[in-house]
Amino acid sequence: MQGTLNEIDLRSILQLIELGQRTGELLVEAKPTTSGELRNFQSLPQKTPRLTPNVDDQRTFWLVFFVNGQIVYTTNGENSSCRRLQEYLYRYRQEITLPKLELGTISTNNDIEYAYLWQLIKLNLITPDQGRSIIQQMVRETLFDLLSLHQGAFIFEIGVALDPLLTSLEIAPLVTQMMKEVQQWKQLHPHMQSPQECLAIAHEDKLREALPEKAYEQLLHWADGKTSLRQLSRYLQRDLGTLAKGVYPYIERGWLQVIPSPNPDSPQLTTNWEKTETRKPPHIVCFDDDLTIGKTLEGILNKNGYRTSLINDPLAGLSLVFELNPDLILCDLVMPKLDGYEICAMLRHSSRFRSTPIIMLTGKEGFTDRIRARMVGATDYLTKPFGEQELLMLIEKYVQLETNN
Repeated sequence: MQGTLNEIDLRSILQLIELGQRTGELLVEAKPTTSGELRNFQSLPQKTPRLTPNVDDQRTFWLVFFVNGQIVYTTNGENSSCRRLQEYLYRYRQEITLPKLELGTISTNNDIEYAYLWQLIKLNLITPDQGRSIIQQMVRETLFDLLSLHQGAFIFEIGVALDPLLTSLEIAPLVTQMMKEVQQWKQLHPHMQSPQECLAIAHEDKLREALPEKAYEQLLHWADGKTSLRQLSRYLQRDLGTLAKGVYPYIERGWLQVIPSPNPDSPQLTTNWEKTETRKPPHIVCFDDDLTIGKTLEGILNKNGYRTSLINDPLAGLSLVFELNPDLILCDLVMPKLDGYEICAMLRHSSRFRSTPIIMLTGKEGFTDRIRARMVGATDYLTKPFGEQELLMLIEKYVQLETNN
């Protein structure tokens, strides 16, 4: 499963992984800051069995590791130096030089930062509960970045689980929490725009008068123009939203200044890398778990000049439909794992399928079902059983064979 974030949003990707109870890695890359194409994920160097970005590449990326549809770990571009883990260890007053730790075989099939974390637990330098807390904060931090990202590319690869496994986190409640935090953060614009921005004191005397002495001394220490808001949240054990809301009033009054980071980790990209393709004759995808009905549809459409792709497993096939990029979609309403309503709603989240005709095929005749189909974005509705001409007339309403060569 791969694509771009202007085709399918991050929440839909995570939902597919959760519903499919998949084990593997999701790589997400922000759109580059310079002109040129995004790298081809399929040609990325591999560190078997992990999907491993090129550490010499300065583009911003994240990796999310899953086991049975739950998140177990996340990484970002800082992992090669383990700076992120070192900053999380600050809260436990652990002055540890990570590269000096012997990792043994645990690093063979694991991310290097994850291997260091496990070695810290093994040496009793941190407790398993502290390790789980660090992972949870790392996951929240990564989801905050990914749910804020609108331009980028992704690829999900089935893989082996991280081993040993320290914790696993359900996706749906985490995404709900982090979406709220992202929305709260947006309310602080334009005064605060990036977690990589730093604070600097503009009016020391006014801050001294307004804050308790301990809080003032702490702010004086951290608002050094070098420590980012993201680093502060790690050091002080505060989520980014709570931290930002705490300092926002003083930024608004001009007592604190926000200084842009020279190396932001969420670059804005200008390259237009969306693919365009011409498919003739029109390509129709049929979602139907009943193989007999699916083959009947396929036969009717093929003999009348359409290209068709039949998908019997809606969960597995939802990612395939992005590769097929059909001109029209026929979708059965009642199917296991994902029903037609859910498929239609997910596809409508993607800019690629926002205007693609989606026709529901079902044995249900109720008015409520038709209304619900329209609410999730269905273009039209055809009740089973239907005749060949009835089907063709409805399809011809939305795709025209005569436009083909």
